[in-house]
Amino acid sequence: MDSSETPKARRPLPTPGIPVGTQRPSTPVLSSSPLLPSSFYVTPKPPPLPTRPRNPGSNFTAYVAPSDPPQYDSPSFDNSPGFREPELVVEDAIVEDDNMVPDLTAQEETGSWPGWQTQTDENHWSNHTSSGWDPITNTNWGGGGGDTGNTLDFDSMAYMSNRTDLEFTIDGRLNREETCWWNPEEREKGRRPGFGVLPPVLAEELHDPNHSLFSVNVSAPVILPVISHTPPTPGPVAKDPLLSSGPSTSGSSSSTHTDAATPPPSEDEVRTSVPHPNAYYCPKDNGWVILSWKASSVVPPLAYSFLDSSSPPLPDQARRRRINSCIEEGEQPFGKTNKTHHFHKYEKAVDSHKLTPPFRQDEWASLESVKQKRRIGTIMPTELNINAIKADNVEFSAEGQAIDEEGKLLDLYVCCQCSFYCVASGIIPGVIPKKHIEELVRDKRSSPPVGKTGEHAVVLAFETFMIAIENKLWRGNNRMIKVHSTGFQTKVGWNPNIKRMFELLGFVEEVVERDSTLKPPSTDNTTTLGKLNRRKLLRAWVEFGAWVADFKRLHASHFKDWKGYKIAVQLDSAREMYQTAIGAHPDQIPRGGLSDTMLDALRPLEGSWRGLGLTPTTYSADLLAFAYLAQCRCHPADTPKYFTYFSNIVKHLQEYGSCPAQLQELLGMEQSRERFTLEDIDTAARTLGFGADHVLGVDYDDEIPDDFVENAWKDTIKRSWRDHENGSETHRLANEAFRILAESRSSIRLRRAWESGKNKYMNPIRAYETLEVPKDVDDHMLITVYNMRLEETPSQIEKMREAMMVIAEVRDSERLRQFVSSGLDPGDIVAPTRPDLPRGLNQLGNTCYLNSLLQYFYTIKDLRDAVQPMSKLDVKALEDEKLSDEDLKRHRVGGRLVTRREIIRSKKFINQLAELFFNLEYCETAAVTPTLELAKLALVTSRDEEEDEVDKGGTDSSNDTDATLVDDGPSRASILGPSCVSQSPKSSNSVLGKRPRDLDRQRSEMDVDSPLSQSPKEKDGFVVVPSHRNAGSPPTLSQSNQSPEASSSKVHIIDRDGDSTMHADRPTQPAPPPRKRAEPTSDSTMMFGKQHDVAECMDNCMFQIETALLKFDGIHETTDKTSVVKRLFYGKIRQRLTGADGGQQSRASIHEKEDLFSHLPVNVANDGVDIYDGLSGYFDDVVEYEGRKARMEVSLVDLPPVLQIQLQRVQFNRETLQPYKSQAYVKFGENLYMDRFMDTADPVKKAKSKAIQTELSACRDRVRLLVDGKDAPFTSTLEHTRKFLSGLQDASLPGVDNELLQQLEDERARVHSEIDRLRARADVLKDELEAIWRDCTEAAYELTSVFIHRGSSPSWGHYFFYSRHLPESPDSWFKYNDSDVTVVSKDEVLADTTGSTANPYLLVFARKGSDVVDTVKRFDTTMLDSP
Repeated sequence: MDSSETPKARRPLPTPGIPVGTQRPSTPVLSSSPLLPSSFYVTPKPPPLPTRPRNPGSNFTAYVAPSDPPQYDSPSFDNSPGFREPELVVEDAIVEDDNMVPDLTAQEETGSWPGWQTQTDENHWSNHTSSGWDPITNTNWGGGGGDTGNTLDFDSMAYMSNRTDLEFTIDGRLNREETCWWNPEEREKGRRPGFGVLPPVLAEELHDPNHSLFSVNVSAPVILPVISHTPPTPGPVAKDPLLSSGPSTSGSSSSTHTDAATPPPSEDEVRTSVPHPNAYYCPKDNGWVILSWKASSVVPPLAYSFLDSSSPPLPDQARRRRINSCIEEGEQPFGKTNKTHHFHKYEKAVDSHKLTPPFRQDEWASLESVKQKRRIGTIMPTELNINAIKADNVEFSAEGQAIDEEGKLLDLYVCCQCSFYCVASGIIPGVIPKKHIEELVRDKRSSPPVGKTGEHAVVLAFETFMIAIENKLWRGNNRMIKVHSTGFQTKVGWNPNIKRMFELLGFVEEVVERDSTLKPPSTDNTTTLGKLNRRKLLRAWVEFGAWVADFKRLHASHFKDWKGYKIAVQLDSAREMYQTAIGAHPDQIPRGGLSDTMLDALRPLEGSWRGLGLTPTTYSADLLAFAYLAQCRCHPADTPKYFTYFSNIVKHLQEYGSCPAQLQELLGMEQSRERFTLEDIDTAARTLGFGADHVLGVDYDDEIPDDFVENAWKDTIKRSWRDHENGSETHRLANEAFRILAESRSSIRLRRAWESGKNKYMNPIRAYETLEVPKDVDDHMLITVYNMRLEETPSQIEKMREAMMVIAEVRDSERLRQFVSSGLDPGDIVAPTRPDLPRGLNQLGNTCYLNSLLQYFYTIKDLRDAVQPMSKLDVKALEDEKLSDEDLKRHRVGGRLVTRREIIRSKKFINQLAELFFNLEYCETAAVTPTLELAKLALVTSRDEEEDEVDKGGTDSSNDTDATLVDDGPSRASILGPSCVSQSPKSSNSVLGKRPRDLDRQRSEMDVDSPLSQSPKEKDGFVVVPSHRNAGSPPTLSQSNQSPEASSSKVHIIDRDGDSTMHADRPTQPAPPPRKRAEPTSDSTMMFGKQHDVAECMDNCMFQIETALLKFDGIHETTDKTSVVKRLFYGKIRQRLTGADGGQQSRASIHEKEDLFSHLPVNVANDGVDIYDGLSGYFDDVVEYEGRKARMEVSLVDLPPVLQIQLQRVQFNRETLQPYKSQAYVKFGENLYMDRFMDTADPVKKAKSKAIQTELSACRDRVRLLVDGKDAPFTSTLEHTRKFLSGLQDASLPGVDNELLQQLEDERARVHSEIDRLRARADVLKDELEAIWRDCTEAAYELTSVFIHRGSSPSWGHYFFYSRHLPESPDSWFKYNDSDVTVVSKDEVLADTTGSTANPYLLVFARKGSDVVDTVKRFDTTMLDSP
């Protein structure tokens, strides 16, 4: 090259007022020798830390030019005058001049590297005002608003303050702003930058701490170009093993160097082959990271997209200008320094095109980007080949960058306390992606050549790539590379990964003479593609060299005697350099403040450390306090979050006994400033009733309206007024909770409401004292007294008005509220009933159980839908409806044919029931009154009416049919052998075919019959209903306990196949003659003639519903479940009667049958059982049959959608011969799984379960015997006996001695020990039993209704029931208590009733997924169109 083309070295002009020796050069100074690694920095050896210069810029190296500087011919460089290596420069103190131009952007420094110089208007950050963008004005960098210029609250007079939190090294805090952190208006004034981090965290964010980062110093290889101008002879063999012996790529006239006019890369090209002067190489990522830092009061070049985004505000520039660097020693001129930097991150804030010098994306990367954009963003013809797009077809800028609006967007980190900032790029991928490098390393390490280690194989492969690039760029060798040659295969090999790596370098695979070769890319400087390939190869050569240099460093032991390829790349670690620059060096922030034990203990608090912007390894008390205060200062909106982090760390330090006193004092100071944690917010929400298990039943979140929160606070205050024991504390906690929620929601309105209401001292006691009235005075008298007091002392109007408001809230009196609001007495006000609340039923005498039943029917969706259309029946036309005998024989209800009379009666009943359902849906009153006719039809059966007419001397049989009752077959009761079965034709099964009406059976339901001698009366809130039966009623409990031997009936057992029959051996006795019916003495004795128990009432209602819905339209239905009643409530069981000994049974002695059921009975005699124990007694029982024990096994064949389980609480005392109600508690839950009782259940599990159940029952029976005894518990009897005899011992009674007393004590202890052992064994057995069926959940039911009887006697009491709010709110329940319907929690429904007389007697479960229950059906008035 001609020396005349060498650029002249230029010296910078001196700046007036600054000594020449202190000014940094802005133009390169050429040198005759390359820069040695030892002299990479300006001084041969940097000064020791921490006395080294503070806050250096990121242009840290100086350049020493060669003697013959090369000329830049590449069009991507603007023939810049030369190259200057970055040097470590200590910048002078920043002068307070708003018009000052930053050092890195001065016009004299348009480019520090020859290849980086660009147009002047693109290089200066302060030179964009011509486009209408003033960075200082438009980005809010220059002023933050509020009191940013005056921080006297914490700065000017800080040294005079005694506040503990002011002793820490931190400035820029505003007392008003920190006190009103919750106020969005105050925060808007301050415009704080938000979340920040300390230098150690920033160091980790700049680059992965597990990766190394290096500054790359590269020089050209010492290679003499060999250029031959003589045509080659055919087939020469190259000296380099990479070169092929085939023809050259230039055709017949080609030479060894086809790009003879292209010179090898110059020294400057080599040195500027790194992406940017501030780019650092990461070997693990095979990529580059741009890091640039500077202390300057002028804004960095912000990207236009960042300015248009809703990013947090930039820090206050006025305060930043006051301090040059937070990490400088000594006091600043304008106040105390800070402990360290506090950085704020702004993602994608800096446009790389505006850096000095600009960074532009590599051309080959741009080309790939263009291809990708055209793939996904353009509708292309099918013949377009994306891979055919060449560099010549893409429009690039002068620097080779594909034209785009913005360059790569870099992250900006700004210290809010000083003028220091840092710019970082993240990983910029190298030419070869990381995944290909890793795959190559794995391949070579796993299969090294013979005689080489894996490490050697890796280095040989990379050196081969470098040699191939050098052959092309420096030797000008353009020959093909034979991929199957011995040398190439040994060093590199050939596989898809190697092929892809060469393709990324520009090499193309070609087949020459049936041999695969690699054609090098063109590097002709006269074409765009050639220039692009030249720069790509040079970049890849530098990256390969840097990677190998680091690899050899890490595996130095393998390369001690390595003699081979000489790498022209030198690496210098950049970690210490950027750590020192940002203030994260260990000499600046020491490590090891916590022991390993403490670090392990604090490891769970990683989120708290990161939330405060520091790491546990850099902990110190001062740094932790600074981090917390800095976060509260810069991000006041999240003060509760930061106080949570800080308090968590301090409390852990206190727990392990290593918490400095200053941190404890700071924590106490912050608590005195009413700081609260995130846990306090949750506690506050629960205090005001939020949460699924609390008063409101609503989970708290930010979506809850402010009005709702305020009302919750007021409601809690009202509850505190009613709490006479803890009311004051509840009131205080409610006020504190409301303040916490108001501030956490940043609600100014709620905060003001708290301020106005927190100091109100008025409570109910003071309110009544103020008005001088007793608590039990009614509203009318209270209003009268209030008006009198106002006339007497009008000056006390506000106090008395407040007292009146408190009383109104305590009483929940709408009348008093309206009076306080308007001053006028509105009179008695009936509060409107919620439109979505179910309606109650008014009681017609002693019909509370009927009300419960009717309300229950209304919650069954399918039943309700079937009944409601029957309100349109023409009742008068029913009498004229004629049905033939053939019509009547088509249907059976309850196993028998029905009469015309029953059909007419049933249709009248369902018509009345439909009218009731209509009122329950549409009425606006709180309760509905059923008609007397409906109550009569529900409570009095058709049999009762017939008997009444017979007693009166006649009957109207015109509507009857000769086809009377037909029995479908015996029920379970008939199998057991009833003690008394009437032989009269009227003595049939019950209307549902399950309970024979005259069958002598033990009563399982509470009687609610009215006495014949007097009208029903109330006693202590209960309906007193003595049980008095006539001859037509079922027998009493005393009659029902006759032995089976007294049975006189013949019993037939017919199984499904009809092949087994069993006959009774005893002769049939005639039925006793019916007694004469007694005439009532008064019309007021019975409202409806005769009433029955609850189960009979339910059967009667179901019978009439099913009968009324019969279809006589000629369609003959034969299935078992044709009616809605059968489909909903009836299932099928299989009964099996065998010998009780469990031995081998003959077929003749085993009897089976299937039958329908609507209820499953559970005998409730003893405590300590659950619903599964009770059902087990029904499905497997021992009964008396033909004078011997027989085992009755029952299994479920088919389950109904609605499962009704009847708890039989009426028991019979054989000693007193009187019935009594069992108050035993039977445990049940929200879910029930019937799998264990199914006929298809696993027989192995059933056998194992049966054995466990037998032992469990024996344990419980034995415990019951020992605990209860016959007359008294054994343990207490023995104890009392011992004490009695001990008192007689002094009287020298014969036989009473110490031995006897000891025997009694030992016996008592033995009994007590046996009871404990049996109970423990029972618990174990119960757990084993449930474990067997734990996974059997196919027959799943959910609890929907619970019927309650309250009373100690089976002859009187009160009935109500609970219904689950399905499907809308399954955790909520309704309590139907006649006319009152209230919402209750599930805890009340599932509560343990031990000791209470209000016990469940009927449980209703619905099959999960059946969707048969719809509890609330109310007409929605909002659906009406408004006028």
